[in-house]
Amino acid sequence: MSTDPKNASNLPSFDDSKSQNTDNQSSATQNLDSQNLALFQTLIPGGHHWCGRINRHHTLTLTSLADNANLSLYVVNADEKLERFNMPDSLKAQHTLYLSQGHVLYSDMGRVLASITSDDHGWNDVLCGASSATTIANQYGKKTFQEARNDRHLSGVDGLLTDMAKFALTAADLTATLNLFSKVVPDNDGQLSYITSDNTNQAITLRFEMNCLVFLCNAPHPLDPATIYNPADIELSLNRSQPIASISDSDVCRDSCAQNQRGFENNARYFGDYVPATAALI
Repeated sequence: MSTDPKNASNLPSFDDSKSQNTDNQSSATQNLDSQNLALFQTLIPGGHHWCGRINRHHTLTLTSLADNANLSLYVVNADEKLERFNMPDSLKAQHTLYLSQGHVLYSDMGRVLASITSDDHGWNDVLCGASSATTIANQYGKKTFQEARNDRHLSGVDGLLTDMAKFALTAADLTATLNLFSKVVPDNDGQLSYITSDNTNQAITLRFEMNCLVFLCNAPHPLDPATIYNPADIELSLNRSQPIASISDSDVCRDSCAQNQRGFENNARYFGDYVPATAALI
């Protein structure tokens, strides 16, 4: 139940270097940036999914259009699909239980796939994973595509795997996801509880630090107590971003902790962009 499978599969590879080949293209690019116009926009309705390649030096802004939002996100290196989002390392390296502004998404190679540069919600769950078909059927009732077409009750896992299959990725390649717009908290016994909140008009922006395949599924959080299947529609907007600040300037994500500085140094080595070590790395 993709918003438009053909468009998703043919989404252009957003690469600034390809837009600088002629004077006319360069002028058009500068005009686009000066007007702060999006390169690409689309809507991900509740119960739908989306995928695409997003190269580094681009930002993805996701905006909830209603009060009950949850968007499961999974990211892999577009140039080497064996490298993918690593939830344990992302939490351990940044000494956190959740991800929000100033945090980054680490790969299992110690590199930074993407950074969260702004977050109106303030807490994004990484512990619970995407909802399963069994969870959705037990809580909301089973509605298949054959029965309900685009109004079917889609699970987070099924939506992600549908798009991952377009890139020869399977369930074995899907690890922990990031649940945007969702907050869960533990009690003294370690039991997790979902915190209901109004997500209307909240936006989260991710800056991509590597060339990535991005998979999104708009389905209820597995701990959401709602009894009606009605996830909020999500607006997706893609823009260019400036290259990350030099080491002499501050960056909200790179400089939030010493480990993130090391992660960005790993990125520089991966791309051959060697820079002097910062004082924190010496």
